[in-house]
Amino acid sequence: MENPVAVVGGAGRVGRLVVAGLLEQGERVRVVSRRARGAGAAESFRADIRDRASLAAPLAGCSAVVISVEPGTADSGPNSPEATMYQGVRNVLDAATADGGKPHIVLVSQIYVTRKGHPINAQGRMLDWRLAGEDAIRASGLPYTVVRPSWLTDGRRGGAVRLEQGDLGDGQISRQDVADACVQALYSPSALAVTFEMYNAPGTARTGWDELFQGLAPDLSTAR
Repeated sequence: MENPVAVVGGAGRVGRLVVAGLLEQGERVRVVSRRARGAGAAESFRADIRDRASLAAPLAGCSAVVISVEPGTADSGPNSPEATMYQGVRNVLDAATADGGKPHIVLVSQIYVTRKGHPINAQGRMLDWRLAGEDAIRASGLPYTVVRPSWLTDGRRGGAVRLEQGDLGDGQISRQDVADACVQALYSPSALAVTFEMYNAPGTARTGWDELFQGLAPDLSTAR
């Protein structure tokens, strides 16, 4: 890509894998995290998704932004899903477009977001606020991809992957596969304006990412 790619939450367990994948693609990468740390070939920025001003410099002039942050579980305040997954996402959108740019936004969300009765929603209305953050991205007018991982594991790359839509399934997915999907979505036109769930499936042969993305239906405005 012509300009850098920022990974908000790039010091996290999925974020680090996204950073590594982008570096393998030869991209210039900005790690955006509350924990300033060395990131090898990537630039490192200390910033907080809950603080709009802190995002201005790291997100300026980026071709794409991947958002992969821990949501928090408090009912209110800075450690709530509202602060991170809704207002935080809005902060990213504002900062990333302040210079007139239209970066590709990739959001790591989760399954169950449309199932309000799921027990996870008792943790600070996590599912409600994740869905509100998704909707903010879908309504932004920016190129985007919304990735909804199932239960995360530390399995190795290379297993079979199944993409679904409609938020009806259950299962597991490796963090590496989630990171690979985030990276590859930036290079596939079929991954634009789509929302999908991810699961590992039996078998070892994985279909190519572009072929997996081609099987997805595009969102209709803020469709879920």
